[in-house]
Amino acid sequence: MNRIAIAAANCRNSRQGLLLKAACKASLAGGALLTSLYNQPHIIRMKGKTDLVTEADLAAEAAITASLQEDTPGIALLAEESAKDHTSDHEGQLWIVDPLDGTTNFAHGFPYFAVSIALFDHGRPQVCAIYSPCMDELFYACAGKGAWLNGEPIKVTATCQLIESLIGTGFPYDIPRHLPELISQLKTILLQVRDIRRAGAAALDLAYVACGRLDGFYERELQPWDTAAGWLLVEEAGGRVSDYAGKPFSALAREIVATNSSLHHKLLPLLT
Repeated sequence: MNRIAIAAANCRNSRQGLLLKAACKASLAGGALLTSLYNQPHIIRMKGKTDLVTEADLAAEAAITASLQEDTPGIALLAEESAKDHTSDHEGQLWIVDPLDGTTNFAHGFPYFAVSIALFDHGRPQVCAIYSPCMDELFYACAGKGAWLNGEPIKVTATCQLIESLIGTGFPYDIPRHLPELISQLKTILLQVRDIRRAGAAALDLAYVACGRLDGFYERELQPWDTAAGWLLVEEAGGRVSDYAGKPFSALAREIVATNSSLHHKLLPLLT
């Protein structure tokens, strides 16, 4: 049985299973395209001073969109490179897609990037898939059913002491505006934890929290496609997700804190 069939079976719900199957199929298609372009010269266009897009972002988004529209016709889609308006809640079902999370890594040949896909229904994620092509790792989850990596169940760590934790973070594109806050947080948190990692792909960072490679993750100035799939993965793996104030998370939140639950109340005060 292949990974897509296993994912659908793990959902134990015919409708959820079909949606998860579509998400996994599209993520693998996008990942295969990224793999084919990975070691090629890239066409780079700047969206900001340090925010870039490559031909791979656009090609992967086209492949993912075509796959989702074929398998789930009629469901709206919000994808990073074609998004126009994502500032309000969407009624009904909605695919949220990041065709290449970690574009800067991809462009520099740094093998830490992923495809991220989530299906939302009235503002809550129902199924998701995050695929890491370089590691050939397919993370996926179904609301209320659990989270898996390549067919095996995953769960967050049991770490309950900050000094024993490995915490992930990310930096916004507008570094000058946020630099004082970033430095203050790093100075505070570095003294309280075992170490910090900044790898440059929020969706994959969240997947690493879900499978226990990180004990927590925080970042500000994110977009819905950065967090949509990782949010569900972490919660279904037993973790907790909120904003910096500890309030319930939403796809429109611009900041995220995700932990193994045990560390949540200890990490939050260090961010404010």
